[in-house]
Amino acid sequence: MKAFKKIALAALVCTLSIVLLSACGKKEESSTTSDSTAKSDVSITILNSKGEIQVALEDMASAFEKETGIKVDVLACGAGEVPYTKITSMYNSGTAPTMAILDPLDIDSLAQSKAVDLTDEEWVAECENSVMRIDGKVYAFPLCIEGRGIIYNKSAVENVLGHEFDPDSIDSYDALEALLEELRAGGMEYPIVISKEDWSLGAHMLGYIYDAYDGTTAGGAELVGKLKSGELSVADYDRFNQLVDTFSLIKKYNYNHADPLGASYDRDPMYLADGDAALWFNGCWAWPNIYDSGADNSDEYGFLPFVLGNEQDFNNTGMQASASKMVMIDKEQSTAEEIEAAKQFIDWIVYSETGQRMLVEDCALIPSCTNNQTASLDPLSLDIRAKMAEGRTYNASTILPSDHWSKLGASMQRFLADTIDRNGLAAEIDAYWAAQN
Repeated sequence: MKAFKKIALAALVCTLSIVLLSACGKKEESSTTSDSTAKSDVSITILNSKGEIQVALEDMASAFEKETGIKVDVLACGAGEVPYTKITSMYNSGTAPTMAILDPLDIDSLAQSKAVDLTDEEWVAECENSVMRIDGKVYAFPLCIEGRGIIYNKSAVENVLGHEFDPDSIDSYDALEALLEELRAGGMEYPIVISKEDWSLGAHMLGYIYDAYDGTTAGGAELVGKLKSGELSVADYDRFNQLVDTFSLIKKYNYNHADPLGASYDRDPMYLADGDAALWFNGCWAWPNIYDSGADNSDEYGFLPFVLGNEQDFNNTGMQASASKMVMIDKEQSTAEEIEAAKQFIDWIVYSETGQRMLVEDCALIPSCTNNQTASLDPLSLDIRAKMAEGRTYNASTILPSDHWSKLGASMQRFLADTIDRNGLAAEIDAYWAAQN
């Protein structure tokens, strides 16, 4: 890219600052530090660990470059790659990205040694309920809110049942069991899809025993402490036994029952979209997969809670939804100029009309910043945002070791395949936590 003359550069940056200020309508004149120091000939990188938004994120980078002149290269974390392993490898090779989209646990591990302190950034106030604080400081921007549970295809359910289906009626183990039995009796023998991926089983499903401890991140941390110290065995923990009960129930009705560990994640959404199955355990991030599989009646999709027991508690009448992906800015290998450009990219996502719209409409993400009122287009995000507005979500996001989902995901896979039972699963979880000391 040609270098601009100093006077042209000053005019460009000044113009950009005005655009950003007018787009948000709230940004104060005093918070223009990153806007006024980032240069239009800077090129920065971002590591993307959220594969389903790769194309949309590239489009956002192009739009940002068009508006600011700052180039952002989007680096993909390969399929099957562990984000923490990927970024530590990049640090070790001296090729750390300027920014990285990572899970909260990765931020917790890297923040104080690798990340820029973002505590004083203005957007912190816009997403105060979603920011992650480490020793009182903010080291990452919460990119989005995500929720997980059992996705339903309302038309598929009603075509089998022959009557209207009320998703809110599924608020207990017994209610879910009755629904599955009724679907089987109606001719859909295996109505729910369980994907075999270790991240799905080890992070998203097993994660309920931590997040649903009391619905708070602090509560999840308290439980982790008890498991690590040996004060509590999971076999004696109600949430674990409730989770295994629900897992055992849906295993009986698993569309992939014939070869549960041979299932294809690419095909799983097709079963739901085609109506061969009516339910799929997953999260809001799965909508692009469902849409690409042919879903064309989007208002028919939404979430049931992953029920635990029969109590009318926060988990069974609502669902988990929290900031799941964070954007960290590197301070170790990035220049001051690159750091300011990265800050400007985050400001653009938070405050510019284009950034706000593309985050919601193109990436199909739920914004963590309350100033972004762009209406979601996809039904799963719409359902979660509606539940959030009704106070029917809890935002626990327990920070777990980086190998938790891979190691205990393998244990959950063995349980899925019936090579270990409840006691075997409990023993492997206890052994994992004992090894963390």
